[in-house]
Amino acid sequence: MYDLPPDLPRLRTLRTWYAMWVVRIDEAIAAAEQREKEERQGEERRPAPPDWVLELGIGVGAPPTEVHVGGCYAAGKRRRAISREQALAALAEGVRACAHCRPDTDLGVLG
Repeated sequence: MYDLPPDLPRLRTLRTWYAMWVVRIDEAIAAAEQREKEERQGEERRPAPPDWVLELGIGVGAPPTEVHVGGCYAAGKRRRAISREQALAALAEGVRACAHCRPDTDLGVLG
């Protein structure tokens, strides 16, 4: 072994140093595994997006603004999950269909 010192005190110092690092590395591995486990559990427990979403207007009693396919990236934060029948009724009442996800096409309604 050419890359290690020949004397016992320095060899023991190196052994202690690397043992300390192995412990730190093992702790980091355990923490990373725990994070991955928690992320996996979160993904498994996350509810599926609704099939249809109604984007609500600002203020109490304001009319809805748009109908979206569930999971549409363009849906605002003020929204509520609705059924297929409610989505069809909203479109029939004149609520605008989202131009990005096109729920009217998925629902079979001609625009």
